[in-house]
Amino acid sequence: MTLAIDPTETTAAAPAPLSDLVARDAREFGVYARTGGWAFALMVARSVRPGGQAAGETPKVSAKEFAELAECSPERVMRYYRAWDRAADDGLVPQFETLEPGQDVQLPDSDAWLSYYSARSSATSERGTAIAEAAEAEGIRPTKALEVAENPTALRAAILADPSTARAARSALLDRIREDPELQAELARDVVRTDDLKKAVATESRAADKIGYVRQIAESGQIRTPAGQTVEAPAELREEAERHLSLIDGLEDDEDTGEWAVEAYDTLKTLVADTVEADPELRVRERRTKFYGSLQKATRAFEELTFDDAGDFYEDDMVRRLEELQQAIGSCLTALRGAAGVRP
Repeated sequence: MTLAIDPTETTAAAPAPLSDLVARDAREFGVYARTGGWAFALMVARSVRPGGQAAGETPKVSAKEFAELAECSPERVMRYYRAWDRAADDGLVPQFETLEPGQDVQLPDSDAWLSYYSARSSATSERGTAIAEAAEAEGIRPTKALEVAENPTALRAAILADPSTARAARSALLDRIREDPELQAELARDVVRTDDLKKAVATESRAADKIGYVRQIAESGQIRTPAGQTVEAPAELREEAERHLSLIDGLEDDEDTGEWAVEAYDTLKTLVADTVEADPELRVRERRTKFYGSLQKATRAFEELTFDDAGDFYEDDMVRRLEELQQAIGSCLTALRGAAGVRP
């Protein structure tokens, strides 16, 4: 018996003919994948005549004409033109004058494109340059930062809607005001003109003062008594200050320190008062210091009084009050002389 073999069962199907259109797309895609924006910049560089060159001297067209043919804006065309111009100055690509329409040249790698191309016209301004430099310092693409800078309404919307964006904006403002006195003044005016902000600042300021009191004890090992004496803090008091301070310093940035500050401050103020009362010698010095402090304030107040024009402001009540004060001073003198063993 003869076995008949069908050729169609053993021979692989022939591939379909490759479409010229598909092949062209693949080639163009490959060019763009390898060179990025350089492929488009070359189209502009070889088709748009340089400034100062007359129309009759070259088959190239103006940027405006090229943009009309491309159905895009002249500004977009010029951004590619300027990118090529900067690269030509660096010797990376040929100068415009050496290129003819349709001419192909070897293009740089796509990695170099963003170093020369600015997606926005503002990037070439002094402001744009500063934004681009700041973006590079933060490790992001300048085009992203420029896009945000050119759309403040979108930035405002993001800050209003998203807490994390608001925190990022706050952090950036704090970094900037350290080197921008004008912005410092503007923000300060905004705060004092806004009641809620003014109250919040006052609250935070009080909390900061209380934390400063605790920190001073923990770091210096000294306490300031109610009368104003500065003495060494007992070991247990300093340890308590360090404990409270470590709790406060361990809070997250977005946590409220107010309650922690009040608790730490009140605790240490009580311990300071207890320390004074527990030490007889310190307690005596405290009372003496307090007395001299009050006496100095009273003396200064009377030294500031003048009576050259007493007739202009005299009232009987003034004399009455001074006579009462004189009696009080007399009682003080009697008590002090008695304590010293001196009789009037």
